[in-house]
Amino acid sequence: MTGTDNEAIARKVLEEIFPANDEAALREVVSDQFVNHEAPPGTPPGLGGITMFMRLLNEAFSDQRWEIHDVVADGDMVALRCTHSGRHTGTFFGLPATGRPFSYNQMHMIRLDDGKGVEHWAVRDDASLMRQLTT
Repeated sequence: MTGTDNEAIARKVLEEIFPANDEAALREVVSDQFVNHEAPPGTPPGLGGITMFMRLLNEAFSDQRWEIHDVVADGDMVALRCTHSGRHTGTFFGLPATGRPFSYNQMHMIRLDDGKGVEHWAVRDDASLMRQLTT
């Protein structure tokens, strides 16, 4: 796969698959041995863990959107700078729904092998997200 192919896969995950909570589509582009280096505590390894996290986000937030601002693809690595936004309409890590909108910055680095994500690193402004949900 080329860097362009890998970029298209990474974009699809954030722009289409996660907002739609599409587990079947996620299985097509994420390896069973997927390693999420930034997984929340207690998240199971592999595809099951990322599927669980996608489901958690979709249960906690409605109208989710990932706006991708920049992408750099080089070989098997894709880096994305984006903004995640939506509305807090369900419980999120013990915090009951507030109905508040949110928008916060994220950066993701994904390593792909043969068209499937195999590793993920992220830097997210989770403090900004929590401030928006609680104040």
